[in-house]
Amino acid sequence: MDLTKKKLFGTNGIRGIFGNDLSIGFIIDISYSIGCFFKRGPIVLGYDGRSSSFAISKIVTSVLMSMGFNVYNMGLTPTPCLQFTVKDLNFCGGIMITASHNPPEYNGLKPISNNGIELSRKDEQGIEDIYYQKEFTKIQYKNFGNSFILEDAIEKYVDKVLSFVDVDAIRQCKFKIVMDFGNGVQSLVAPLIAKKLGCEILVINGNIDGSFSARGSEPKMDNLTDLTELVKKTNADLGVAYDGDGDRSIFCDEKGIIHWGDKTGSILAHYLIKDKKLDTSVVCPINSSLLISKICNSLNSKLHYTKVGSVEVTHCMKDTNSIIGFEENGGFFYGLLNEVRDGAITTTLILEMLSYYKQNPSEIALPDNTNYDCNSKVSLSLLYGIFDNTYQYKSSLKLSNIEDIPHVLDLCKNHGSVKKIEEMDGIKIWFDDDSWIMFRPSGTEPLLRIYAESDDKSLLDSKIREYDELIKTSFHIKNSSL
Repeated sequence: MDLTKKKLFGTNGIRGIFGNDLSIGFIIDISYSIGCFFKRGPIVLGYDGRSSSFAISKIVTSVLMSMGFNVYNMGLTPTPCLQFTVKDLNFCGGIMITASHNPPEYNGLKPISNNGIELSRKDEQGIEDIYYQKEFTKIQYKNFGNSFILEDAIEKYVDKVLSFVDVDAIRQCKFKIVMDFGNGVQSLVAPLIAKKLGCEILVINGNIDGSFSARGSEPKMDNLTDLTELVKKTNADLGVAYDGDGDRSIFCDEKGIIHWGDKTGSILAHYLIKDKKLDTSVVCPINSSLLISKICNSLNSKLHYTKVGSVEVTHCMKDTNSIIGFEENGGFFYGLLNEVRDGAITTTLILEMLSYYKQNPSEIALPDNTNYDCNSKVSLSLLYGIFDNTYQYKSSLKLSNIEDIPHVLDLCKNHGSVKKIEEMDGIKIWFDDDSWIMFRPSGTEPLLRIYAESDDKSLLDSKIREYDELIKTSFHIKNSSL
């Protein structure tokens, strides 16, 4: 591709500020480009609760109809529900209008392939080529398509999710769960599933609000205080928070402790392989915790690392026939349903895992098969705690200019004496077998994502301070967030 042409697809779909870089003219042209890529219909369309989503859905629908496509509209829906519907009802493709966890002024388009997963990077490039070459202007459209309302899609999705778990076992436990929807669209689906599983549900921020006025659209460690406090106050069994379009979920245990997504993914992988007897490898990005490698080693399961991004995980799962995938940001992929991240089925699997160990406490085992004290009360905090804990650090560093990013990476790469450096996605610097720090650049902003982990907290803190001082001194940054 011509390097002078701006890349349209980011890590997950096309996103921008509505009315600015995501202008009406751009939405029209990119919709034509997506239609040219799909070639034929029908297409299913859905959107999240952002203030601009309904208007964008009308523009996209009009363009596709003008090209002769029949468009089936799901309306407000979580992204994984739309993805499942594309696959389940054999649509030729789908488009989800969402900007996921981005601030409310953002929106975007996420095309979905006919097998219900995100497009490959190659297919994304194909749509960009169509857009820049304006191929859609060379076609004469003679027939108009129709628009239909797609009914019962959510109910079919809920029934399918429930078919993968032991519903009776979960109902017997009568779980109390606090759900923080962050004003997002998962409030339309996850409570239906939890009620069918016999759970008592306490809801936070359950109203769909395009401005995400409660805590913002992304669940983070520093904005889930209401969730953790209510879990503790009500003696709930667990809490869960979702992002704006409902494909990611972050969990807290009954003590109100929030756990990163890669730790949740790791303990779920352990349960699914060891106790649910799934014969599968596991896929996760290179910034994931060391915990999953220890678990896979203990279970003789293969582990595949990818670049950061759900598209990378999805297509690696397809290529390796893996059933399990996850990300540190709370994305969990259950391939028996679909190879996409899905906050609702993740919650359902967490409930099944907890119910299984409550009813079979002797099955709780460390990765080396050393049984835990079976007389202890089975709880989510116990399940998180039985594995070797490591110390994790996650942050971001904003630079003055995006052009500084490669210079920062080179600076960190050439600093000090280290064990090894991996360059699959940014740079991952290993100090020993259990300690590393990773710098990954944003594709659109002068921003570096920082990840670090060690089994030695003093070493972790020391290395964070060391690289913080190195970058601040070299680039004259007064206040580094590293």
